[in-house]
Amino acid sequence: MTDTLMVSVSGVRGIVGKDLTDDVVGRWAQAFGAWIVAAGNGERRGSGATVVVGRDARTSGPAFARAAMAGLAAAGCDVIDVGLVPTPTVQLAVEHHQAGGGIVITASHNPIEWNALKFIGPDGIFLDGPDGARVQQLAVETTVTGRERTVKGRGRGKGEAQEIRSDPRAVERHLDAVLELPAVDVDRIRRRQFKVALDAVRGAGGPVMRVLLERLGCSVTGINLETDGQFPRAPEPVPENLGELSALVRRSGADLGIAVDPDVDRLAMVDETGAAIGEDYTLAFAVRAVLGEGGRGKGQTVVCNLSTSLVVEDAARALGAEIVRTPVGEVHVARAILRLAAVIGGEGNGGVMYPALHAGRDAPVATALVLELLARTQQTVSELVKAGPRYTIVKAKTPRGPALEPVYMALRQRFADAQVDTQDGLRLAWRDRWLHVRPSNTEPIVRLIAEAPTSVAARQLVDEGRRLCAAS
Repeated sequence: MTDTLMVSVSGVRGIVGKDLTDDVVGRWAQAFGAWIVAAGNGERRGSGATVVVGRDARTSGPAFARAAMAGLAAAGCDVIDVGLVPTPTVQLAVEHHQAGGGIVITASHNPIEWNALKFIGPDGIFLDGPDGARVQQLAVETTVTGRERTVKGRGRGKGEAQEIRSDPRAVERHLDAVLELPAVDVDRIRRRQFKVALDAVRGAGGPVMRVLLERLGCSVTGINLETDGQFPRAPEPVPENLGELSALVRRSGADLGIAVDPDVDRLAMVDETGAAIGEDYTLAFAVRAVLGEGGRGKGQTVVCNLSTSLVVEDAARALGAEIVRTPVGEVHVARAILRLAAVIGGEGNGGVMYPALHAGRDAPVATALVLELLARTQQTVSELVKAGPRYTIVKAKTPRGPALEPVYMALRQRFADAQVDTQDGLRLAWRDRWLHVRPSNTEPIVRLIAEAPTSVAARQLVDEGRRLCAAS
């Protein structure tokens, strides 16, 4: 393994050809397969040691998929290949087939030169905690000699004798399930006959999102709908990357523009004037769609992470729901959603998680919920945004010292009137603003994120946090 390969409990990622090679992919896939076999996950679920494999549109995907399948076969696993599909489609396929787990070959919003393996447990949720740590341990123990892979203490498995079969209906089942969601009134949406501009960044989402929108009665004007992995812009769907989509909205007279990331688990919006409104509004709109109107959210729980915008909190509380925040990371939100029986949750990066279908980020689900809200309220995107308070988020980073506890102590003393949350670094919160200081999971830096009613106020919080980091 290279020194720059990025490893977490949920997977491994790196630059193709430098950090991530066929051998590295095969080694990690075999380790994951060995974990499934040892844990007996597949057997308990009635499907044997079976793993679902899918990928996004990156050009390295087909070769890495073959390497992953070879590694799984070496561990004694059968494989169900769902092909080029959204990440949430793979998660749902794991549940549908009652498989022992799943592997998604995707670097999500990372630049074009990256790819990754993400590991899904038998419950359709990304690995975390002891399970992810055990796969890491097995990957370290795995050795590669030529084409033959062995895991110490476990033998070679059954290799090429294992079964690999395809599942061509995975996307169709996914979209059928979205259209049957309890919060989505398909007929009402169809009557609106929305005009939608779509940017899929030439990832996995072009055909899937177009079909979904057309099934919802929308007329679609699209850019970057090809699935060749040749990203024409930075793939993360943040406002600064959506200029072409904004122009398309204005040129086509669309009711809204939507952009997905390469693996189709995040959704961002552009309003009918061509203004990119920020990813946090995706979850805020979805919360309103699910909770309904008139305080129907009373007694319900909404989950988001500590760095999610107050627009989500405002939406939940306005409808009577309680907001619960978790450490940053999809798996933390997913676990809390299930533990608390939350009605909806997600992240401020455009990731909506609606457990009526599954506890995973899902852009098709987010799309249906956004259109449901627009159809029910008879309002435009810009009108919905203007109806609530506006905030500005400012992000920064600073070098990480040997210890962060002195930084946290200094921040708590400086802002003694703030509400304190120490689940993930330190979050200091007031009624209409907050500051989150946390160590990066991927770089030797400290991340500082602040939100306030004005950019000046948010910047002041970040600057003070950075000053105290430097002084400690």
